[in-house]
Amino acid sequence: MRRRIGFLVSHPIQYYTPIFRELARRCDLTVFFAHRQDAKEQGRVGYGVAFDWDVDLLSGFESQFLKNVARMPSTQTFAGCNTPEIADLISAGRFDAFVVPGWSLRSYWQAVRACRRARVPVMVRGDSQLAGQRGGAVGRVKGVVFPHMLKQFDACLHVGQRNREYLEHYGVPADRLFFSPHCVDNDAFERASDAARGAVGRAAADRRRRVLFVGRLVDSKRPMDVVQAVSRLIAAGQPVELVIAGAGDLQGRMEEAARAGGVDAQFLGFVNQSKLPAVYASSDVVVLPSIAIETWGLVVNEAMACGVPAVVSDAVGCGPDLIQPGVTGAVAPLGDVPALATAVASVLALDPSMTRRALAERMDIYSPARAADGVLEAADALADGSRLR
Repeated sequence: MRRRIGFLVSHPIQYYTPIFRELARRCDLTVFFAHRQDAKEQGRVGYGVAFDWDVDLLSGFESQFLKNVARMPSTQTFAGCNTPEIADLISAGRFDAFVVPGWSLRSYWQAVRACRRARVPVMVRGDSQLAGQRGGAVGRVKGVVFPHMLKQFDACLHVGQRNREYLEHYGVPADRLFFSPHCVDNDAFERASDAARGAVGRAAADRRRRVLFVGRLVDSKRPMDVVQAVSRLIAAGQPVELVIAGAGDLQGRMEEAARAGGVDAQFLGFVNQSKLPAVYASSDVVVLPSIAIETWGLVVNEAMACGVPAVVSDAVGCGPDLIQPGVTGAVAPLGDVPALATAVASVLALDPSMTRRALAERMDIYSPARAADGVLEAADALADGSRLR
């Protein structure tokens, strides 16, 4: 049976588009967007510059922008997405199941309430992890409130190991958990990176090994750790260079630290989606040393889809899923720069051909097809309505 699925997200997001296209091939999908975000807003949410994504985010599936009646429209605050019309759309939509990607926006709860009234099974797909959760009074309140909140969802789609552990911690039973992994458009990244390598040819073989950081240059990403780690490698006699793809408030300090540490560092600024595969293809390892606010780290998926291994901190959410130490990358303790340098050196020593095979196998799992599998498996399990409350 071809299911009818509704999906509400805050705004067009490059990481959701390949999942929507995959779902649209296998079910009757309608995607609703709560907000139409412009170039200036993109910059304000942390990218450092105003921009529009340079890849198509809307074709290949049916979608509709909702009217956002919030007084101060935004995707960054709970009240910033207020879309009451979603209730009538769900009531009239004859959906077999409906998905929201979390509980941080008013629009999502408007959809959940509408699903409860219309007796439409509702699922949540988030990526929260326990690492970094606040303790004290806030933690105690969550311990009481979150189990009841999560009971509002008929199924929970978990994106990886730490997200599943989070849901289990707050009492979600196993029969309501379905694996829908975090992913990127693996095929597009692989094709574009292969083309970029082919265009460079043999010249790349003569360059120094290249360490890459991709992301916003903000404290939570800890990009300064990458500069310091590369400086240590250079001091130890390793011929490496550093490439930074991203913009943010820390750039000036990072440039100074690179000069002081003798690091040959290239700052590319913000790099849009269509240009990223060539950046990955020219690199030997990507490093993401973020704190636990990095509940996944999809730049690691992007790099791995391009055949590039990764080093992450042990606080980064994707670590248990994507990093097989000594095979697809390495994990270093958060904030331990000497250990980070050692981890980078160990990954640079891996056999490239074996690593790429292992990365391809991992990306077969963390793919849009497997993400869609999880949504449809959950929809099938809920089809008889027995779990509706």
